[in-house]
Amino acid sequence: MKKIMLLLAVLVVTCTVVFASGSQPGGVSVVRWSYWGAESRLRAVQQAIDVFTERTGIIVAGEPAPGTNEHFDKFRIQFAGGNAVDIVQAGGDFSNFGLQDQIVSAAGIEDLLLPLDDYVRNGTLDISKVDTAAIQAGTRSGKLYAIPVATNMPALVYNKSLLERVGAPLPKVSMSWAEFDAWLRQVQARLPAGTYAMTDNSATQTGSVFFGYWCGDNGTDMWDGTRTHLTAADVQKYFDMWAGWRSAGVIPPANVSADYAETNESTAAIIAGRTAVAQIWSNGITGYQNATRDTLELMELPNAAVTSKLWGQMSQMMAINKNSKNPQAAVQFLSYYTNDPVVWGFLGTSYGIPVTPAGRAALGNSDANVRKQVEYLDVAGKHAGPRNPNMPNDSEWNSGLHLIAQNVAYGRINSAQGAQQVMELIARLTR
Repeated sequence: MKKIMLLLAVLVVTCTVVFASGSQPGGVSVVRWSYWGAESRLRAVQQAIDVFTERTGIIVAGEPAPGTNEHFDKFRIQFAGGNAVDIVQAGGDFSNFGLQDQIVSAAGIEDLLLPLDDYVRNGTLDISKVDTAAIQAGTRSGKLYAIPVATNMPALVYNKSLLERVGAPLPKVSMSWAEFDAWLRQVQARLPAGTYAMTDNSATQTGSVFFGYWCGDNGTDMWDGTRTHLTAADVQKYFDMWAGWRSAGVIPPANVSADYAETNESTAAIIAGRTAVAQIWSNGITGYQNATRDTLELMELPNAAVTSKLWGQMSQMMAINKNSKNPQAAVQFLSYYTNDPVVWGFLGTSYGIPVTPAGRAALGNSDANVRKQVEYLDVAGKHAGPRNPNMPNDSEWNSGLHLIAQNVAYGRINSAQGAQQVMELIARLTR
């Protein structure tokens, strides 16, 4: 992995120097694109780029980043220096750029991203077959700034093969918190020493999905766009839940959990055989399944069928730098990447389920991972509500929550102290 990332880093430097954006001598058009993903996705992306270049002659110089935070940090630094990429992968929310407003207004967005409406009108960008929800997700103040290429939902993935080998009960797709807790303890009783029922997903280096879901399910939304509905007592209740599981041995001790970053299948305890269930995004099932010979399945987060606090997440919005030196070619690639079925023949479901009928049809019915996602979304989609915005300064929020959760797990601070630190972090980030 280190060798591959080193090679990618060298290629990024090379592409930046040799393939500056814009038209090059001889009429060659070059577009720079920054994105991230696991190794399998990076290979698929390059295959899609190769087809586009063969058809159009436009060179798309990919600049993959090693992770989400590094990706956005790099874009902000390069943008300030006037050397940012033409196309930027925006994740599922504009807040990843560090913007305060994420739901209604274009405040701050127009300072970074190019409105795409003119390119829709002149036919360069075809959105005629793109799902309405996807278009709405990329629109602020009546202007289209980004196109999500796929959608997915929060989920739990469990190792069905492992459970069957040890004679543990298989879970129901939908369970209450009490049922889930009882099931974890039943599973743990059957597992060998050193293997745990569940990954510690209280907070990870780059994500607070489980915490955000729990907050909504608890009736205390983490952030509604203007304020938090949490109190310190609520957050303590959350930390106490994980502490109870840790004490019961159904999640790993802190020193074991620390060995797994849980950013993708390459750094996941469940793939290493240390846990039986973990929180992922539904589109992650492809990468996770491809990384193990065991059979993996998806289930809902606890209580979703009761409170309907799951949400649909638009995956990997694609946007154009407002200062792009080659916006026409960049938008042309964006239209291709969103609409052309050949792209999804390479990508599969690594981004999620496509936002166009042609993309979904390209996946076919023969891929078991596609069926798992579609079947999961058929159930979980009925238990979903509106998505709340990300916490302002999302990257800092995720890393800060992770640090606090780690300190609680290691016993450096207790749950009450951790809860107070979380409330102070929210106050600082939302001032």
